[in-house]
Amino acid sequence: MQKDKKMSTGKIVAIVLGAVVLIILFWGVGSYNSLVRLRENVDNQSSQIDTQLKRRADLIPNLVSTVKGYASHEKEIMDTVSKSREKLSGASSMQDKAQADSQLTSALNRLMFIVENYPDLKANENFKRLMDELSGTESRISVARRDYNSAVKEYNQKTRVFPTVIIANMMGFTQKEYFEAPPESKEVPNVDFS
Repeated sequence: MQKDKKMSTGKIVAIVLGAVVLIILFWGVGSYNSLVRLRENVDNQSSQIDTQLKRRADLIPNLVSTVKGYASHEKEIMDTVSKSREKLSGASSMQDKAQADSQLTSALNRLMFIVENYPDLKANENFKRLMDELSGTESRISVARRDYNSAVKEYNQKTRVFPTVIIANMMGFTQKEYFEAPPESKEVPNVDFS
């Protein structure tokens, strides 16, 4: 009888340990899969930003070309817009993209300031269409940035909270960068045309 008690106690301990191991295994797999889904969402949202930035970059040569026809002596701003566009196209990290995007936005704002001096240009149908497309693209970029930052926040939180942080560290899930405007873009630009 004593032997049967020991045997059944051993079986119970083995079953309990087996159940604990299975629970930990299922939790680990679930946590890993959750982190993968969140990381994929961040990557997807990042590609949405890239798509919209590319769309805007593709509109800019047409806009510059249209403005050149009316304001050919404004070469400096045209060059600035073109260089800013190239820098954005070559940006790889989210921080580089944010900085290049800020510079391009600033250059486009200066260009729009110049456009105010050319009423015939503002009345041009091609210019109006380009401005409408650019405005729509700016809205899409804003939404894409917001969605990206939201996805990054959710992912980063998941990689930092206990107990998921254990799986994140073991499997190499690293923090993602937010799309943040560089500090200099928050300052009001000083435009001097004298």
